Amino acid sequence: MLSGDFKLLVGLGNPGTKYNKTRHNVGFMVLEEIAKQNNCSFRENKKLLGRTCEYFSGKYKTRLLMPNTYMNESGKSVRSAQDWINFENHQLLVLVDDMDLPLGKIRVRSKGGSGGHNGLKSIINHLGTKEFKRLKIGIGAPSDVQKDRKSKTVSHVLGRFSKEELMILNLIIKEIISCIESITSDNWEKITTRLNSYKPENSQHLGNV
Repeated sequence: MLSGDFKLLVGLGNPGTKYNKTRHNVGFMVLEEIAKQNNCSFRENKKLLGRTCEYFSGKYKTRLLMPNTYMNESGKSVRSAQDWINFENHQLLVLVDDMDLPLGKIRVRSKGGSGGHNGLKSIINHLGTKEFKRLKIGIGAPSDVQKDRKSKTVSHVLGRFSKEELMILNLIIKEIISCIESITSDNWEKITTRLNSYKPENSQHLGNV
């Protein structure tokens, strides 16, 4: 059950079928699976500049948001949601891809900078604070060589996961959802430790994919 301490889960990505299942859309992929498991269908919400879904877990309402603003303007949608739903910054959890983390790794933080991620940068600018929770999902880098990495970044993040990568990602998504369902403000640190130390069982057999 998602505690009433957290009023909104935001998955970052780009709208449209062109970007479905791409690495940059891994935040969307987690929310889509949460919605599926709770028989919740996303609908266009023009006021919030995105697609939303709501369902109840006991007495608590869980709200999911996937911005339609494209990654670089994600903050517009999140700010619109804050104005409409009236949540505090600590009641927000953002799910986002992270190229600096290898595939199979998760990092949860209670606050921090953008780390160069344009979606997080936009949210920080529109909320006027860095103090909101974020869950980063590793998608790996296109190269270990800095020069090559820079030139290949766009094609990498907008590319789709391979069959082997999806095997790992599915384990990651399952673990994330399991943890999200049990989060409260009282066990946040415990859940954070669990996610930050998680290693999918299949990753050790697949090497650095």
